[in-house]
Amino acid sequence: MTESTQQTPAPLPAQAAAVEGPQGGFGAARIALLCAALIAAGAVGYKLYTDQAPSAAAPAAPVGANGEPASVDEVIAGLEARLQDNPGDAEGWRMLGWSYFETGRFAESATAMRRAIQLAPGNSEYHSMLGEALVMASKDEAISQDARAAFKRAVEIDPKDARARYFLAAAKDIDGKHAEAIEDWFGLLAETPADAPYAKDIRDVIRNVGKERGIEVEKRLASAKFAPASGGFRTDGAQAATAGIPGPSPDQMAAAAALPQGQQDMMVAQMVDGLADRLMREPGDTDGWIMLLRSRMQLGETGKAQTALRDATAALKNKAADQRRVREAAAALGVPGA
Repeated sequence: MTESTQQTPAPLPAQAAAVEGPQGGFGAARIALLCAALIAAGAVGYKLYTDQAPSAAAPAAPVGANGEPASVDEVIAGLEARLQDNPGDAEGWRMLGWSYFETGRFAESATAMRRAIQLAPGNSEYHSMLGEALVMASKDEAISQDARAAFKRAVEIDPKDARARYFLAAAKDIDGKHAEAIEDWFGLLAETPADAPYAKDIRDVIRNVGKERGIEVEKRLASAKFAPASGGFRTDGAQAATAGIPGPSPDQMAAAAALPQGQQDMMVAQMVDGLADRLMREPGDTDGWIMLLRSRMQLGETGKAQTALRDATAALKNKAADQRRVREAAAALGVPGA
């Protein structure tokens, strides 16, 4: 998945109708679950895979066999083929689950996310994405026990998982704990960066559910503040890829300058291969992985860069924030398939 400017997906027709005219006891539940689709996309879909503004450094979209930008179906087919060859690739299953979700294949998305969780059970985002897929696959306004269990596991791993926290609050509202749900949404609101793509949606769901349930929220909303802006939940991965990691030391540069060109190339290759070997021994070095990606791309070794990206995401499978940094770095560098 490449990073690109995208629009929040439009609500499904049934969901839109529910918001236009909520009826019966599930009126606010319909509002909550509609907004959930938007907020969840912002909380994770946007947070992980899109920029909120175009970037000159962003790589081109995947290219199909005819040289045109690959269709979603082509991307999915490529992921499915990749996973047949490497079924132990947790990140590949996450990418496939996200791709299925974006095309409305929610049950298949849930299946893919279960496979990712089997391989990396300590990754909170995988559990959160599973819960969202299960909610969207459901035919009613309730949040199933399986979905709730996935969200609960996500917040056990990462108490700040915004999507899981949102849906757990929605579950409370559905269960009749309306005031508790609104309190939880206010708590999430207080920790939401002002520039997060779903910031306004949290305020809207508090307002709409408060109105539906007869709970006064306007005064609190008027005084509520967001957390400081954070660049739309982007990390410094792209900056680290292009400028943030130191290059060779002055002594190393001086030594290389004294060598003939062929020996200089050999020295550089040895340094990069040495970094790759060290990362096999010390796989938790996120900056090291970004440096390796940058080095491989600078040497024109795109295949080795792809391998390094797969190795990095596997090594950091239980460190969602570090995985995000590496993915963003890879996208900024133009690593194929980032």
